[in-house]
Amino acid sequence: MTSSYAGDVTPQEAYAALGGDGDAVLVDVRTRAEWSYVGLPDLSPLGRTVVCVEWQRFPDGAVNERFVDELRSADLPEGAPLYFLCRSGVRSVAAARAATAAGLAPAYNILHGFEGPHDEHGHRTVAGWKNEGLPWRQG
Repeated sequence: MTSSYAGDVTPQEAYAALGGDGDAVLVDVRTRAEWSYVGLPDLSPLGRTVVCVEWQRFPDGAVNERFVDELRSADLPEGAPLYFLCRSGVRSVAAARAATAAGLAPAYNILHGFEGPHDEHGHRTVAGWKNEGLPWRQG
């Protein structure tokens, strides 16, 4: 755990927290292309939806300078625990740090993200939200 954000959680821990705390929010910080073509976590079994705010813009990869403003415009509950998700758990750390610095906390990083790291064949099948059996949908 680092002092710059609340810490890291596994996808299962994040899903359990989202199911147990009505104020908890899942924030997917991947790009619109990733949401459209790779898929999104499906929180409908919990009666919830995912907040989607790009950390980096597609296709140029520039950091979204309006990230915190867009996050605030999502009408998050005051003091809500925020769980940040990206592809593999790197952009979500930066997003959790930015949210914490902006006073939006506690902010957590979801380890291994949505797809997780590469396996020995270069495929993302090892870990992450969708590889660990949590609900998701594509397209």
